[in-house]
Amino acid sequence: MNKVGIVSYGINKFSRDDSKIDSILLKSTKKLFDNCPNLSRTDIDTVLVSTNNNSKYLSAILSEMAGIQPKLAHTIESLCNSGTNAIVSAYSYIASGLSDVVLVSGAERYDSPGQILEWDNSRGEFKHPIFWASIFAKSYKREFTITEEDLAIVSVKNHKQAQNNPNALSEKAYSLDDVLNSKKLTDDLRLLNCSRPCTGGASILLASEDFCSKFTDEPIWITGIGQKTISAGFTKNTSDYMESTRLAASSALKMSNRTPSDIDVAEIHDAFSICEPMALESLGLAENGKGMNMIKELYYQNNFKINPRGGLIGSGHPLGATGVAQSIEIVEQLQAHANKRQVDNAKIGLVHNMSAAATSSTVLILEK
Repeated sequence: MNKVGIVSYGINKFSRDDSKIDSILLKSTKKLFDNCPNLSRTDIDTVLVSTNNNSKYLSAILSEMAGIQPKLAHTIESLCNSGTNAIVSAYSYIASGLSDVVLVSGAERYDSPGQILEWDNSRGEFKHPIFWASIFAKSYKREFTITEEDLAIVSVKNHKQAQNNPNALSEKAYSLDDVLNSKKLTDDLRLLNCSRPCTGGASILLASEDFCSKFTDEPIWITGIGQKTISAGFTKNTSDYMESTRLAASSALKMSNRTPSDIDVAEIHDAFSICEPMALESLGLAENGKGMNMIKELYYQNNFKINPRGGLIGSGHPLGATGVAQSIEIVEQLQAHANKRQVDNAKIGLVHNMSAAATSSTVLILEK
């Protein structure tokens, strides 16, 4: 099986602008080419687009706009973890020998239809994901005696860390009082407990080991992959932990021959503040019920180990681009290119990306 490395990337600043989806894709792709001077259009044999935009034929459109004529091209949609699912597909093409160099480009607009899953009518009047997040929050707070003030620290931490990310949507830090006094959306979640939909694009280039040296002298290797889908409807999921995340992490760590204690830096899918402690526990990075303790410790020590770019809460959440942007952050961390966000001596990183109440999760292990 071919070894697969990440060799280049490009990312746009996340915003609320009205750009067309094809323009967003092209912008981050151009940045990827700028970051990889030895890359030719003819080197790329597969183009994968990650989006929930419902636009048609985007992989072919991006290929034409970028001057690429790939052997394989298609679009991948899986709500919030579309980006990492596209990376898994790219990995699979290369590992199997079907492709040598794969461009993955993720993009979304602030008004993406992917924000709502119409199929699950059990959501009743609450079609927005905040409904399942509120159920998670109520259950978790009750089981582990977690307070509203505790959860507010997640948002404070991630907005603070986002101030060191030039591509983040958030441009200001918030205090605990700011979070606690923000608009109440449900009994258990306020506005600043939530990530925000936005316009954003991110592109990443994967290559086989034989091709990596042509493009970079510091490839980042994908050593572990885990994916698990429990269901589509969130009502079939438990609300005390994220089962799909636990199973995906177990698979990824086993494939990479690593344990949670080996992870130096991680991107966690904090679509809502409650997701971060629950994910940390489901990934094995914190003991059951101790996720908030870990978050508080990191916050007070100004330690960027978890969500150094500001997570989804600080960075913004353009669905199709999120998993790609998370992976780019880990690449930058492992290459020691993260500037003020840099985690000391980061050699092994983890990406956690999920959809719809963690009914589906993807975990990647990346290494220098």
